[in-house]
Amino acid sequence: MARLAGKVACVTASTDGIGFAIAHRLAREGARVVISSRKAINVQKAVDKLKEEKLDIHGTVCHVSKSDDRTRLLNETMEKYGKLDILVSNAAISPVFGNILETQESEWDKIFDVNVKAAFFLIKEAIPYLEKQKNSSIVIVSSIAGYSPFELIGVIKTKFSQALWNNDEAKTSEVIPFHGCAMGRVGTPDECASTVAFLASNDASYITGETIVVGGGMSSHL
Repeated sequence: MARLAGKVACVTASTDGIGFAIAHRLAREGARVVISSRKAINVQKAVDKLKEEKLDIHGTVCHVSKSDDRTRLLNETMEKYGKLDILVSNAAISPVFGNILETQESEWDKIFDVNVKAAFFLIKEAIPYLEKQKNSSIVIVSSIAGYSPFELIGVIKTKFSQALWNNDEAKTSEVIPFHGCAMGRVGTPDECASTVAFLASNDASYITGETIVVGGGMSSHL
């Protein structure tokens, strides 16, 4: 029996990259999944792709920094499936690349609105639904840069980190050279997704309040 059978999951920013991989994995393990993103066309494409595998998926537009969108996301989840067992807060942005001292106040505010404030208020609003379910889970996806700041966007193979893996050296090698990582390569969205699926399952029933690093051996201690 699929270990997430009977559960309902809601995953933000889940039409591409890590979020899509998480939604896909949770659905493959038996969960009914609500996916979301800012653009309706991206939501529809992701829903269509997942439904090709006969997975139970519902999609909706949600810009997590907008209070009304967060409320609608949860309301649609309840209207469609009647409950919520798993909340994955995956939405994040990184509009600034370069010298931190050149960051504009508007850019700083945008990062905090999406990456911090929106995650908190989405979780706050979801808690009453999650508390009604036995063994419900909240998983927050963040960046290893919080532990080990570095000049690149991330160590997982997504559009954010494209500069790391989409270059001439990487294209001619099965292992992407990355000297800050013990495993010598970037990770894949599926490798993140498998960790989230574990944390959302009863296999992780005695794990709570922990930070699990999917970083290929990068230094991850404060």
